[in-house]
Amino acid sequence: MQNLAFLTGIRIYLRSLIDEDSEGEYLKWFNDEEVCHGNSHHIFPHTKRKILEYISYSQKSHDELILAIVLKSNDKHIGNIAFQNINLIYRSADLTIILGDKSIWGQGYGSEASKLLVRHGFCSLNFHRISCATFDSNIAMKKLALSLGMKEEGRRCEAVYKNGRYLDIIEYGILKYDYEKILK
Repeated sequence: MQNLAFLTGIRIYLRSLIDEDSEGEYLKWFNDEEVCHGNSHHIFPHTKRKILEYISYSQKSHDELILAIVLKSNDKHIGNIAFQNINLIYRSADLTIILGDKSIWGQGYGSEASKLLVRHGFCSLNFHRISCATFDSNIAMKKLALSLGMKEEGRRCEAVYKNGRYLDIIEYGILKYDYEKILK
């Protein structure tokens, strides 16, 4: 597959989703309970048709910037990262990420992808604020948010129901001037 890099890091690059992604492991990620333990997926089954519709949507949307996370070493699609709820008036967006390939978990790929996209958000898209939210039980995402310089801003108590219990959602955010302090 041709390298269609949009943002390039040390070990990964971010690119648009393409129809060929539906042929790989992508569909399995959203039907895997372990992959989806910390997000709102795995409520309804995903199908190839649903994935293709999402890929098509991602290619047209200006309200969301949805990118594949791809290993530079072998062009393997390992996850997705996105800015959702982009608001051009408020100059803000929500960061979301899923790492579907369990073999790369804990190796810093999510951090590398997130740093690339956050930098793009502040430096190219002129965002003033980037936020994310995660289930209280999602330790990896909470660590990721803090490593990006985000601060815990609030808690929505028992806001979601997943796997037979209600879970709190923890909200994180960072402002552009706080991000710029980190870069110095």
